[in-house]
This record gives sequence, C-alpha cells and structure tokens, in this order.
Amino acid sequence: MRGAAFAPGPDPRFEVLRVGREGHPVLVVDGLLTGAEGLVAFAAETARLAPVRAAANFYPGVRAPAPQGYVQALVTALRPHLATTFGAPPDGRAHVTCALSMATLPADQATPAQRLPHIDTTAPAQLAILHYLCGSPHGGTAFYRHRATGFEAIDPARGPAYLAAARREMADGAGGQDGYITASDPLYEQTAAVAPAFNRIVVYASNLLHAGVLADRPASADPRAGRLTANTFFRPEG
Repeated sequence: MRGAAFAPGPDPRFEVLRVGREGHPVLVVDGLLTGAEGLVAFAAETARLAPVRAAANFYPGVRAPAPQGYVQALVTALRPHLATTFGAPPDGRAHVTCALSMATLPADQATPAQRLPHIDTTAPAQLAILHYLCGSPHGGTAFYRHRATGFEAIDPARGPAYLAAARREMADGAGGQDGYITASDPLYEQTAAVAPAFNRIVVYASNLLHAGVLADRPASADPRAGRLTANTFFRPEG
C-alpha cells in the first residue's frame, strides 16, 4: 500500500473519558485518518492473517503486520494528543508495533486468560492504540476493576498482589465462565465501555484491565465482515 493513502481526516473528533474510581484517561478519536477502507481491503486481499502463537500472545484470533505507511501516519497524527492526554513525550524515539487483528476464536476454544480482562504489560508508559476497522454489530472495548484487590490498573508494584489473587481465583474455579466476559461478573466489575464505530480509535494505558466485548461465536473470518481492528503499542524510549 502506498503511504499516500493515509492522510489527516478533515474533521476529527476527540473525547477524553475518565474511567473507574482511579480516573484513568481513555482517548476516543473519530475520523483521525483517511484510508481506513484501504486497510480493510489490504487485510482482505493482501495480508496473511495467521493465528497468534499462544506462547507469545493471548490474542484470541489471527494477526498480520500492518502497512508501515499506516503506522507512520497514525503515530504522526496522534502524537500531540498522546502528549496532552497521557503525558507522553511529544517527540523523540518510541518503540512501536502494529498488527491488523481479527478476533476469530470461539469462546469454547479459548483459555480463561483469553476470556477474562487482561493487561498488555505492567509498564505504565506503554499505550495501546486500537483502531476499529469495523462497527456494529461487533463489540467494543470494556474496562474493569478487579473486585478482590480493587485494582483497575496493574503497575509493577501491584503486579505480585494481583497475580496472586487471580491465581487463587483460578485455582478455586471462580473464573470458570465459558463465554467471553462482556459485563460485570463475580470477579470483575465493568467500569466503562467504548462502542465500536468504523474508523474510531481508542487509546489507553496498556496496564489498564480491559477486554474486547467479543461474541462467543465470531460472526465471520472475512476481514470485510468480521471484527477487524488495527492494534498498536506505543512505548517512548529514553
């Protein structure tokens, strides 16, 4: 794909949510870039979407690298807003990874770790950038509080206590639900949810407890009809 396909949108709309008792920011942007339709076509016609190795990632579906031109345009357009909303450095080097992703794994084939809320890392500086290349009826993204600890974000200081509590719950069978979590349950309280919309971007700290609002039986494995997203991780260096 040519990088020229991606350009700043003519009228982007920005909203900052404060979620949970801890008030963590979540940035929601509609229409940041043009070219979203081209990303869908790339996923359907060119990308080689493949299952994620379980040892490397818990994502319940298939992924492929995103076009570099898209990644560059996304980070360039978002970076001032990452500084304003999250305090990220407005310039300088950053480690960025990006993949086109489709949630395709039926819930009865997923592990408890894939069905329940999770974090991507305990590093508080890393941001997750989720770009919806689909809309309704696919589910959005929800954020959670762990009832036993009261934690909504898991940093290095909280990590040992959270992991110990979560392991006890798994050992006791408390996390034995069969479907993907889509609302509050005995272990986790949902604090907020962002609905999907085509060309909507949601940005949040990677250490927030979150989960995709996924159907137990995915609607389609076709990128033009299924739950297609672009998932980017942004971590400033230095």
